[in-house]
Amino acid sequence: MLLGFKTELKVNNTQKILLAKQAVVARHAWNWGLSLTRKILHNNQVESETKIKFPSAIDLHKWLVALVKPQYPWYYEVSKCAPQYALRHLRRAWDDCFNKAKKPPRFKKKGQDDRFTLDGSITVEHNRIKVPRIGWLKTYERLPQDIKPKSVTISKRANKWFVSFKLEIPPQPQKMLLKNQAIGVDLGLLRFATISTGEEVTSPKPYKKLEKKLRRLQWLNRHQVVGSSNWKKTQVRIAKLHYRISCIRNDFIHKLTTTLAKNHRQIVIEDLNVKGLMKNGKLSKAIADSGFYEFRRQLTYKTELYGSKLVIADRFFSSSKLCPKCGHLKDKLPLPQRVYQFDNHNCDWIADRDYSARREFTRVS
Repeated sequence: MLLGFKTELKVNNTQKILLAKQAVVARHAWNWGLSLTRKILHNNQVESETKIKFPSAIDLHKWLVALVKPQYPWYYEVSKCAPQYALRHLRRAWDDCFNKAKKPPRFKKKGQDDRFTLDGSITVEHNRIKVPRIGWLKTYERLPQDIKPKSVTISKRANKWFVSFKLEIPPQPQKMLLKNQAIGVDLGLLRFATISTGEEVTSPKPYKKLEKKLRRLQWLNRHQVVGSSNWKKTQVRIAKLHYRISCIRNDFIHKLTTTLAKNHRQIVIEDLNVKGLMKNGKLSKAIADSGFYEFRRQLTYKTELYGSKLVIADRFFSSSKLCPKCGHLKDKLPLPQRVYQFDNHNCDWIADRDYSARREFTRVS
């Protein structure tokens, strides 16, 4: 299967300038192509007689070479792949929009989501990688050996540069400790995951812990002159803090999903409507801090990689209202009621509602 590998680059000031030039050209090509394609779409909607065929990525690149490059000579200082891939990504974004999979593409701003893609002669060694027009770039960690990626994507976040590429990795079936066990995992806010084995996993909640520091930096940034040196420094500090929050969350989810996928034959989770849950104004911040969608995404490809199986329970499956002992379905179970029990029933089952839900998930398998 095809997996992505991403690591931080160890670059000096000269290399930072070279990388920034590539990102500037890629952003300029994207914005130029987006402006042109918007005009073409507007012309086709207004004038029905003189319709223009919507250009492909190859057409956009030909027009870029003929019209834009002679006007901006700094295009020749970088690799031709940077604007070429930017136009490819733009055309793919329009295809997703036409298929109603995503919203229309937007213009890119300076300093936000700076990235570019290069291909050609790429060499990977122990702690460095060689890319066209830039040369050797050192990394902080050892790179996978005996590979030759067709293309690499270099991106910037929180004043740090990262390189990423795709790897072809064969499935790695594990000698699982619990070969015949199917577990149910119930996600929640009080406890991130309640597992049918009796284990309860608590989320580190990085945003909640660092929110006070983040609010202080944002308040300070609002009262500084926009564009000044101090304003730019505070912007970098805010970006670094956001990056730290995401790293803590991803590290926690990676460790949990790897442990579940390696040690269990079958895993059952609920099909949560995360987008709908985010509309709840009182719980949206806590839901975003948990990373439920990222948990499912990582669990999907890791179960395929390690030879286990992932089962998605139906979104409307009443796992919390069903009694694991007798199968009776409760009419109502408000969210503040954390204990599952019967008042007028012969069953004597009393347990935490999350524990009851994870027990029901195992029945789905």
